[in-house]
Amino acid sequence: MTIQRWTPLARTSFVIAALFLALLVVMPAFASVGAMQRLTVLFIYIIMAAMWNALAGYGGLVSIGNQLFFGLGAYLTIRVANAGIDPFAALLVAAVMVAAISWVLSQFMLHLRGGEFAIGMWVLASIAHLCVNLDPLIQGETGTSLISLNSYDMDLRRYYIYWAALSAMVVLLGLLFAVLRTPTGLAMQAIRDDEEAAESLGVNPMRNKRLFFVLAGFGTAIAGALWLAQVQSFQPKTYFSVQWTAYMIFMVLVGGLGRFEGAILGALIFFAVETWFADTGVWYLIGLGATAMLFSLFLPKGLWGAIASRSGVSVMPLGYRVRTLPDPGSPRDVTRSTE
Repeated sequence: MTIQRWTPLARTSFVIAALFLALLVVMPAFASVGAMQRLTVLFIYIIMAAMWNALAGYGGLVSIGNQLFFGLGAYLTIRVANAGIDPFAALLVAAVMVAAISWVLSQFMLHLRGGEFAIGMWVLASIAHLCVNLDPLIQGETGTSLISLNSYDMDLRRYYIYWAALSAMVVLLGLLFAVLRTPTGLAMQAIRDDEEAAESLGVNPMRNKRLFFVLAGFGTAIAGALWLAQVQSFQPKTYFSVQWTAYMIFMVLVGGLGRFEGAILGALIFFAVETWFADTGVWYLIGLGATAMLFSLFLPKGLWGAIASRSGVSVMPLGYRVRTLPDPGSPRDVTRSTE
């Protein structure tokens, strides 16, 4: 038997992804303004889905309050830019500040489990919403705008926002991929499956959960800051709305909870559904809820989970595959995946 991590399919997938990424980099040279804006939205959705999947799918920390990070990312971008810092630099500074806040929150939030953690995150998001409303700069629910972006030419601004969203998506996905391939990633999945058993084997649950919590806070804050740059206006009730977490949950449930590829697939599906059916009003939201329920009942592993379980296909080399070499005269070898 031989142990494999990189398969021919995984290598081919990475080559295709690199070529597609190169195409996306030069896309502004020939794409329309509308296409660039829609692609920027897609990049933000992929970031949101990947970060919620990191927290819940790999860490077992199911949250209904990730709008906390999304809203704080946008709010702190307003605050930092108002202090005279370039608005694009403010996006990153705000995300780092949210990461620091999430580290502080992790000191007590990670002692909660299950429903307590989920509700606790929602409560924190509501408290943050109320506190932001008290800031005179925000003017309550009236909100404000990222005025400093107006210093950039409109076309140049669109290019920068597009490339910033693309860069953030690639860096965050790459960072998550790298972490999941380390012993820390394996430890986090063990904690998700059985925290007591993992701790008995020498795993430090609090340290590992804190890493994923801070990563999710940092990535989701970048998504919120990029959304602000895209639309420019900031209203607390919009950015701290639970709908953002509902979108994240939908994307991950449909694509595949605990699957790296699943979050990306779910974001693509949600983006397509939003593009085609958002104009149907309340029926669009009802459809999203019904679809999420059906997937939870009949495809609990999501689309990618179902595909991978039935076919054994592995695009991302995150786990290990045991390949049994054939006996003399055997027609083929046998490959089993531990992913």
